[in-house]
Amino acid sequence: RDHRGGGRSSARETVARVAAGALAQQILGDSISIKAYVSGMAGVGIPEGTALDLNHIDAYVTRCPHPETSQHMEKALSALREQGDSAGGVITVQVDGVPAGWGEPVFDKLQARLAYAVMGINAVKGVEFGAGFAAAEGKGSDMNDAWIAPGQSKTNHHGGILGGISTGMPIVMRVAFKPVSSISQTQPTINRQGEPVNLEIEGRHDPVVLPRAVPIVEAMVALTLADFKLQQRIQSQ
Repeated sequence: RDHRGGGRSSARETVARVAAGALAQQILGDSISIKAYVSGMAGVGIPEGTALDLNHIDAYVTRCPHPETSQHMEKALSALREQGDSAGGVITVQVDGVPAGWGEPVFDKLQARLAYAVMGINAVKGVEFGAGFAAAEGKGSDMNDAWIAPGQSKTNHHGGILGGISTGMPIVMRVAFKPVSSISQTQPTINRQGEPVNLEIEGRHDPVVLPRAVPIVEAMVALTLADFKLQQRIQSQ
């Protein structure tokens, strides 16, 4: 195992996932849109209710589709780089066009499979759908979505999935990434003999992984949804 990087702990292994995700998107077709973007990073987040430029995510260095927030993120990252430190953040995914009915109600829930897929990405430590953890602080009268038409609800606290099955509303999920562990600051640890030592890491290390993780998250979501589309096709025959 190369101690300089490139092993199973390196994000380099995800290149095959991104390639496979591109093929999966062809299976899904143009009717299904998967947009992932950085919604929070280095302690800077997009203000709630802000209009986003989801069609030009790659135009931003941070892959945060809100110009002002993106600039604040860049400044925060520059400060961390000078300090030899790192940061984590959140990638939000919005999937439009998934019809109602994808998923299984018990052993193959759509949100369970999506969570499984993204939790397999390096540095991911959490995932939530719709209102997510905020729903734990709410009441049923606040969190229940009122349906106004088939496949359309007034709000989308459920994040496009109910009972493990897609509802026809946009699927909204957020993926939490931990800070990069390879930092240039001296850190206390132990050696193979269990003796306390100081660890100093040399070389080039990015202060955050999120901008580069956006296409990886999109790929894993595409692969998962392609599976469900094929399953639905079989069940409908």
